Amino acid sequence: MAEATTAPHDAPAASASGETDAAQRIKPPKLHPLLRFILIRIGISIILIWGVTVVTFLLTNLVPTDPVAAILGDRAAADPEIVAQTREKLGLDQPLLVQYFTYLGNLLQGDLGVSNQTRTPVLASIGQVFPASIELGIGAILISVLLGLLLGLLSALKQNSIVDHAIRTLSLIGISAPTFWIATVAYFVFFFQLRVVPGAGRLDPWITPPPKVTGLYTVDSLLAGQMATFANALGHLVLPSCVLALFTIGLLTRFSRSSVLDIIRLDYVTAAKAKGLPARTVVFKYIFRGALVPIITVVGLAFGSLLSGAVLTETVFAWNGLGQYAYRGATTLDLPVIMGVGLVIGIVYILVNFIVDLIYGFVDPRVRVR
Repeated sequence: MAEATTAPHDAPAASASGETDAAQRIKPPKLHPLLRFILIRIGISIILIWGVTVVTFLLTNLVPTDPVAAILGDRAAADPEIVAQTREKLGLDQPLLVQYFTYLGNLLQGDLGVSNQTRTPVLASIGQVFPASIELGIGAILISVLLGLLLGLLSALKQNSIVDHAIRTLSLIGISAPTFWIATVAYFVFFFQLRVVPGAGRLDPWITPPPKVTGLYTVDSLLAGQMATFANALGHLVLPSCVLALFTIGLLTRFSRSSVLDIIRLDYVTAAKAKGLPARTVVFKYIFRGALVPIITVVGLAFGSLLSGAVLTETVFAWNGLGQYAYRGATTLDLPVIMGVGLVIGIVYILVNFIVDLIYGFVDPRVRVR
């Protein structure tokens, strides 16, 4: 009788245990933490890019000047019929919300519009000038990182010495000096007076550009085995890269000095010194690596600013890049060009920040995704 009474109670328990085991067996596998982090960041980046399209579109359309007048000129703009036809052709007669959704739909198809001045597709024009800015930005950021981190580390290790004061003064000059003035003076001194660098442009006029692969003359000339072209392209790249890097060198020097000084005072650095480890090991393995995480953020933001803020440098050195293209679009009130350049710069910033977030885990285990 005892067995008969306990059997009905044991059966549901066994059934529930079997259902739990089955649920555990069919439970989908979890994504790797790093993969989940990447997917989340991609989703956030997509939202941010959409936000960039909204901000770029609204700010561009809030410009008080009429773009139709800039396109037609004074005489044609005086004819109301021509103005009305032009506004209808460009879609400017539609409500602002309709204009935005039309713009967004074209973006999803890879269409950034057509320049109102040159009548060429904006995407194709950006594709032609963007490699020049990338090449200039990479050259400037390499110089900035090499000199900025080295000077900042040296300044922190020689705190309150003559070397420290000299480096801090130079970094302050680099941050404060106007870029257009430095570019003009550097071009006059090193080209006109000393003749140690080539003239303006990316190549000498008599040199044919290398076959286009990446659009970067230094890289494409190496791929094509044209060493003379590579040397000429590198010579043209040096001076504008150094001029563009001066502000970033000053910024990185001061920021890396501050970060290193914060790390030097921590207990684990004191313990490493007390162990009798070599000075080089303490500096590079303990101090510099610990200070590198916040520095990476500044480097990423600096690279984005180098691409977007090189208008004056590109103008002085006749460097046909994104900055010059944006300047021409702004001065002629070419709305498709302005919106296209703004969108590209926004995407560059988002991609750079995404890459910086991934680098964090490789530099500092404390911020790795768990």
